[in-house]
Amino acid sequence: MGENIPDEVMKNPALVKELADVAKDEALLQGVLMRIQESPNSSELVTYAPFTLFPSPVPKAVFLQALEVQTHFNTLVDKISQDSDFLQEALANTIEVDDFTARLFRIHQQILEEGRSQKIVLGLNRSDYMLDQRQDGTSALKQIEINTFAASFGGLSSRTPDVHRHILKVAGRPEESRQILDNNPAAGLARAVAKAWELYGSERAFVMFLVEEVQRNIFDQRYVESELWRRNIPTIRKRFDDVCGSGSLDQDKRLFVDGKEVAVVYFRNGYMPQNYTSEECWDARLMMERSRAVKCPDISTHLAGTKKVQQVLARPGVLEKFFPDQPEAVKQIRATFAGLYTLDMGPEGDQTVEMALAAPDRYVLKPQREGGGNNIYGAEIRQVLEGLKDATQRTAYILMDKINPAPVQNYLLRQGGPLTLSNCLSELGAFGAYVRHGADMIMNECVGHLLRTKSSEHSDGGVAAGVAVLDNPLLI
Repeated sequence: MGENIPDEVMKNPALVKELADVAKDEALLQGVLMRIQESPNSSELVTYAPFTLFPSPVPKAVFLQALEVQTHFNTLVDKISQDSDFLQEALANTIEVDDFTARLFRIHQQILEEGRSQKIVLGLNRSDYMLDQRQDGTSALKQIEINTFAASFGGLSSRTPDVHRHILKVAGRPEESRQILDNNPAAGLARAVAKAWELYGSERAFVMFLVEEVQRNIFDQRYVESELWRRNIPTIRKRFDDVCGSGSLDQDKRLFVDGKEVAVVYFRNGYMPQNYTSEECWDARLMMERSRAVKCPDISTHLAGTKKVQQVLARPGVLEKFFPDQPEAVKQIRATFAGLYTLDMGPEGDQTVEMALAAPDRYVLKPQREGGGNNIYGAEIRQVLEGLKDATQRTAYILMDKINPAPVQNYLLRQGGPLTLSNCLSELGAFGAYVRHGADMIMNECVGHLLRTKSSEHSDGGVAAGVAVLDNPLLI
């Protein structure tokens, strides 16, 4: 932890053991909770969500940079979602070989042909970064991805600052305790949902959380629900099966589920192929997209978050198309891009393949998937690309420069896990929320941050995937 938590704290076994016990109790007191793995659909038994014992150092300049660029990313995602020609062109090769993206794209096309039923657009996203270590010892903010669908941990990250403040006080570090930043993404995300609900204009209508079959991380979502109930906005939680069974549209395309009118569909499920367990699930997705309910995200915003779109945006001149008179916005966004390379058929894609085969450790191979644990690294890149070298299937992937953050030391607290000092890497996320009504952008904000930390032996995967743990930045 270098300049922050000194070795006499970090490397004092008796103190660390005492602090870990205090930390777990404090996490439970503050509501940093998850259901246990053995019974993920019941709250009879819960445990603390995994987190770091100490906050991790983050350079202040890059932290502020991530927050400041977020409103530009909100605008960018929103503009892409409205540009059907751009989406068609960007995803043309991908939908030839990737069935999941192709099915989403067909829904998108059907909505375009019918005409959108709703002018209100609600976007809740999270842009994730790592700090790339430069030769001179400084670090550069580099975007890993932007999550436009079911961006999680806005709830639990609202509760972790008080946990780390308390640990630092008990450790005799009141100065550092005061440096832990306030953070409440749940309130900001809920504010945007509430605005969309108000614009929909029916006090009887509900906000429907479309949720997964397995709901271990329910408390993260409950914080957003709780903020909505505080505003007297009613919420319901439904699965795809519920929508298949009791969902319908009336003649005005209003969506009803279980006899309740739905003003906002907040998708917390539906971003991976395995979420669609039957054709009926796809029918339900189409019905919701066709409805007058506000969708978060709608189908075009879902497609705007694909890896292929991320790669196309890094091409020269593309950002300028979306920000024609805003060179400063273009500069701020482009500064966060790592090298991104196409695997489309043709000389440029062939060059990417050769580059990756020659030095696989310098890159990450990314499929069009969300949810952590999907990316391909190192020797495995060689295996995959040697098999696909001359096949159109390679266009289902993009290649990205591997970001190399400086490791820091911390203790990762997990239920039943050992208390050991680990070399760790951190990932910083900025939460964005926006609401547009027709041509008017009514809200466009960065509503908070998320720091997740994992042992440096793990390449990929987030907290929900069981690899990373929740953390807080200690600005340096």
